[in-house]
This record gives sequence, C-alpha cells and structure tokens, in this order.
Amino acid sequence: MSTSEGRAAGRGDRARYTQLLDHAGRTTVALRAAPGGAAARPWGSGVLIAPGWVLTCAHVLAASDGRRRETGPDGVFGVTFDGRVVPARLAYDLSRPDPAAGPAAARADLALVQLLDPETDHPCAWLSDQPATLLEDAYIFRGHDASGAVTEGDGDAGTGHRGERVVPEAGAVGDPQEGSCEPEPGGGRGARGRAAHGAPAGPRAPAPPVDPFIAVRFGARDARGLQFGSDVRVSPGASGGPLLDCDRGEVVGIVKGRHQQDHVGLAVPVTALRGLGPEHLVAGAEGLGPDPYHALMSLHDRWHWAGQDLGRTAGTTWFDAQHMIMAGRGRLWGVQERLQALDLLARLPAPRDPLVVEAAVGEVLERGERPGAWLLRTWRDGHGALYQGSDPYTELRAFVHYLRIVAQLTADEVRDAPGDEAAAVRAQAARLAEFVQAKAVVLQPQDRRRIGPVRRRPRSVLVEFEPLFYDEGGQELFNWSVSEGYGQGQWLRVDVQESAGGVPFEQAREQVLRRLGGRLLRADGDAGPNARVRLEVAVPEGRWDTAAGQWEVAASTRRTARLRPVGPGRAVILRDQGRREQVDPAWLRRWQGLAAARELQALRIPPRPGADARSGSAEAIWRLLETAGEGALPALCHTVADGFGRDAVGVALDTGFAAGLWPAHGHGEERDCDAGCEEFHRGVRELLQGSGGVARLPELVRQLRAKAAEAAEEGAHWARDLVLLYDDPEDPIPPLFTDRPQMSPR
Repeated sequence: MSTSEGRAAGRGDRARYTQLLDHAGRTTVALRAAPGGAAARPWGSGVLIAPGWVLTCAHVLAASDGRRRETGPDGVFGVTFDGRVVPARLAYDLSRPDPAAGPAAARADLALVQLLDPETDHPCAWLSDQPATLLEDAYIFRGHDASGAVTEGDGDAGTGHRGERVVPEAGAVGDPQEGSCEPEPGGGRGARGRAAHGAPAGPRAPAPPVDPFIAVRFGARDARGLQFGSDVRVSPGASGGPLLDCDRGEVVGIVKGRHQQDHVGLAVPVTALRGLGPEHLVAGAEGLGPDPYHALMSLHDRWHWAGQDLGRTAGTTWFDAQHMIMAGRGRLWGVQERLQALDLLARLPAPRDPLVVEAAVGEVLERGERPGAWLLRTWRDGHGALYQGSDPYTELRAFVHYLRIVAQLTADEVRDAPGDEAAAVRAQAARLAEFVQAKAVVLQPQDRRRIGPVRRRPRSVLVEFEPLFYDEGGQELFNWSVSEGYGQGQWLRVDVQESAGGVPFEQAREQVLRRLGGRLLRADGDAGPNARVRLEVAVPEGRWDTAAGQWEVAASTRRTARLRPVGPGRAVILRDQGRREQVDPAWLRRWQGLAAARELQALRIPPRPGADARSGSAEAIWRLLETAGEGALPALCHTVADGFGRDAVGVALDTGFAAGLWPAHGHGEERDCDAGCEEFHRGVRELLQGSGGVARLPELVRQLRAKAAEAAEEGAHWARDLVLLYDDPEDPIPPLFTDRPQMSPR
C-alpha cells in the first residue's frame, strides 16, 4: 500500500465529506479590485459567514508595500463567488490598535468585509463555537475569480513563526512547484481531486477549473495560532480562506500565511473573532451596532437555523453535511440540538457582562471560581466551552443545565421592565426554557432536580406570618417563613419557623428580625451591584397595622452590627396573608385596571369628614368601593387594627382592591378626623397625582419614608409610619405550609 493510500484508508470513508467540502467551497470567495475595473489578479480569499458578511485576514487588504489596496470610490472593491463579482467594502479591521487598550494589546489578523447589496443571496459557512486544538482531518480553501480559475496573489513576505519568513499574502494555494495531492474518492466538488501544480517558470496557460482545497496532514494550536502541515506547499492565495475541520464539520480558522521553505502554514483561530468590538469599525462603514460580535454571530446562527425550513431550502444544507459526518457517533447532544440551541441563544440579548457567561460555565462544569482557558463573551461562546470530551449522557446534562441557567438569567434581567421589547425578550427566554424542558426528559430524576434550581436574581424577600390558633389565654399564635421572590408567583423558601404550637406575633416578629438583616443583604448581593430588593410582609387580618417600614435590622453581617430602620433604604410593602394562589377575578380585574389607569386618585374612607361612621356606614362603604373608578386607591386615616378601619380594609379586599394607604397608628372611632388627618389625605393625594402609575408606588413611598426620617424634612413627617398595601395578583404569595414540593436552594 502506498503512503497516500494508507493515509486515505486511515482517515476513513471520504464520501461522507462530499457535501461538506462542496458547501465549504461555495462559501469561499476571492477578494479583488472593484467590479468593472481593470482586470487584475485577485488579492486573496475570504469566507462568507453571515448574510452580507465575509471574514478574511486583514493583511489580504494590504498591498505588498503595506499600503491599502487600490479600491473604487468610497473604498469599494469586489468579492467573487458563484461566478459573479459583487461590490463590497471593509467594515471592521481587528488588526487596528485600540487606543484604549495600550500598545501591548493583542491584535488579530482578521477583517470583516460587508457586501454592499443587501439583496445578495449567498450561502454561509459554519463557524465553530469551540476552540480548535488538534486537527486530524482538515482542509484549507481558496477563492476563485469570476471564471472559476484559482486565485493567484502577489506573494510578498512577512514575519512568521519561530522568527522565520512566512508569506502572508493571497493567491493560489498550490505553488508552481513539484508535488500534487492524491485524488479524492467519492463524487461531487470534493471528489474531483485537489489542485495540480505546473512548471515553476514560463508563461502559464489558462488553468481549467479545479477544486478549491488541499488537505491538511496535521494541525495543532499554540500561542501563535493554528499551525498546520499539508502534502504540498501552501503558496500565496490561501490567505483569508477558511481552515475546515472535517471531523467536526466546522470552520475553525482563517489561513494567515505559509512557511517559505516547507509545507507548514499558520491560521488565525475563528475564536479570535471574539475580540471584535466597535473600536474596530472603519470610518464611513455602517457596522453592526454597539456589540458587533454578538450581532454578527446572531446573524450567523439564525441564518443556519432558517436554512432548515423545508419550505425554503432547495437542497442540502451545511447542517445536513454535518449530520452525515456525525451519524453513528452516539451523541445525545448532536448537531440538531446544537443548531436549535444556538438559534434560541441568538435571539436573546447579549449577556450584561462576559463574567456572567464564565460563571454559568463554571457552575455547570463544577469548577468553582477558576476561570476557563478561553475568552467567553456571548452565550454562544459558553455553549462551545462545554465540549469536554465527556460521555454522551454527561455532555447532554451539561448543555441542558447551561441553557437552563441562561434562560433564567435572561428572564430575570427584564422581569420588571416595561414595554414591548422587554416582553419579547421574556417570550424568547420562555421558548428557551421550553426547549430545555423537552431535552431534560431523558435525564435521570436526580439530574433533573439538580438542574432545576438556578442561582437567580431575586426581586424581593417575603416574610409570611401564618396564624395557627389561640392559646388558653386568648392569644393568637403564629408560625413564620422567609422566601426569596423572582416574580410571577415563583418563590424560594430560605428560612422557616414551623412548630405545632407556634409563638405569639411579637415573638415571631423578633425571631424574624434577628435573621432578616443578613438575609436581605445576601439577596441584595445576588440581585446585582447596588441592588436593594423589596421587602414584602404578608400578615393576616387584624395585623394590617404592622409597621414593617419601621422594623430595625442589622446593617451588616458583623456579629455586633448596628440596627437601622429598613423602610428608608428599601421599598417595603404589605400583603394580605389570606390571599394565596387562587386569584379572585375581582382582584385581578381591579389590579389590571389600576395598572392601566393614566392617573391614580385617592379614595378617602369615609369620604368626607363628619360622615356617619356608625349607622349604615358598612353598606355605604360597599357601594363606594364597588363603584370606584379604575384608578381609585383607598386611603384611610383610621386605625386598621380593629373596628371601622379593619372592616373597611376587609371590604376593600373583598371587592378586589390590590393597593391602599394608611398610617400604622391611625386614630380610633373615639374621635373624629382632625388637622393631622387632613395633612395625611393631602399628602396621599399629592403622592398619587405625581406617581406615574401604580408600579412606581413602592419606590415613591420609600422616598417619602427617607424624607420623613430626616429632621429637616418636616413636611413629610406624616409618612413616617405610612403603610402601603401592594398585593399583585400576578405575583401571588405561595402557601406557607404545604405538601407540594417547592424550589429549594443548592
């Protein structure tokens, strides 16, 4: 057996690569002078990676003397593929120094070229989402001119690896020298054989069309990039073209240059594209927005997923070629799962901080705070970091867990944000969560439980007081719990005091306060920088006068920490402990009307000073509340602990009201309203008139409490013990004691 035959046999059946090589050839382009200009040899190669975008090496766009190529007006030049030349221009140059990064910052020999006609239809190559290490079966590709002939570059020299001379210029992959590649078994574009090479001197006859690739014998990554060796010398012309890993069916590098004496070349890993930023935008180019890398890869991933639409595609796709290669490998997370997952990730906003991606990957791989070996910028990059060579089941579990984290983090980011854009993001996060749920059904129960709870960003801390019964002395006894809230009725219990006998309310409150300060601080830290989560307190009827805003909790986690009132520093709201998961239609209707109201109005109970609060008042209050407008919000200056005030709040809740205001220490029925009551109602009217909607009330009341806590703010003293009932039916409190399983911390 000959050497070439042995190597071909060792690499297996190349027929399954036919589709892949064909797609790679059709996505490889040649860069040349502007369309319609004087005929000239192409400058080099590139690869189509997203609709309207070509990735190449930055040096391909420079002449042998280092100056920019001669282009048409506004920097226009030509990109050749599929027998046509289309206008394009340079948009991003990653080799340009970033002034903010300093002179020692690493720069990648990469550039992005934008096709100027947005209607240009073309295929796209698949860029790997994981770093390449060893290449055992790979090809490099070069572009063709409009006639289909192989590109031939100018061939200047540059400095390469090991301090030797490397030619980083574009032109033909095959140098005019001795040597050729063995023929390719199979059919199609990848089966006609690799480039043959002619005599080293003399005029060259027009060459027939040839395949646009040569094989790579070996490849490995080091600090300089991807080094590879081929059976023939890599001559000028390959620069800017793709390096294809056939084992994975992905473009893993962009050819940079060749060694001057041997068959060794150098490629820039496509992961270097993660360094793309707005600072690389060329003057006059439109660009991809404030996060060009995220935008570019989102276009890439969504294009490939759309290509699987049976109503659109007229032939095989890159995905079909990958599927043929991967068939029979026993992967549970195959190319189909990856394709759909990356499309779903592409529809999400970019992560707020790349460290969030690193943290998510670290959590999945259980590597703690140790950073990974590769820069991760987007959710796509995090997906690529999960390929660890694990068994198929462990690999599937890792991807499902990671996507679960991404879905939850994304939903948390826009949880309370108004507007259609935030709603669209929530919908996309929900789609990703549904995809995760579908893929998780094959996991073992303990693994499904493991990936269920995710380290999330709480929006609130809920304290619930559950009444049990009365002791022999007539004292009501309570159990209590503390939960973290994430919106839409999702709660995680973090502390509980549950006993058969319970304790008096004052004792239960003291038990809560001893632990509440640290719990709030931890929730603040999980919620994000400078966050202050809301404190929600659910109490039963008879405890609606609970002045939770005046509770004093530890200001730090020190053992001897000082106590400070909680109300001036964070929003504090009261909830009705009697309202649970079953949302009364009147409650929901009232809330939706209140949320949609353009302006809020204070509804005084009783409505006028001197109204009869004893005879016939109950029926009057029912009529008043049932006929109140959508923007009405009850306001009481009476005590709500008992008597008239307690009955009035009960009626308000029974008629669906979800918000109300009253002082914790209102006056009783033994006296009529006085000047202090008038000041209270005037302050409430002013608060509601300038509120801007019910959603802002918790923060506005917090600001009032903060002003009232300052001696200089005498005008706000009426708000020192202000209680805000804020009971959102779209985020109902959970059952306190139940046999149903709840979310649990890790």
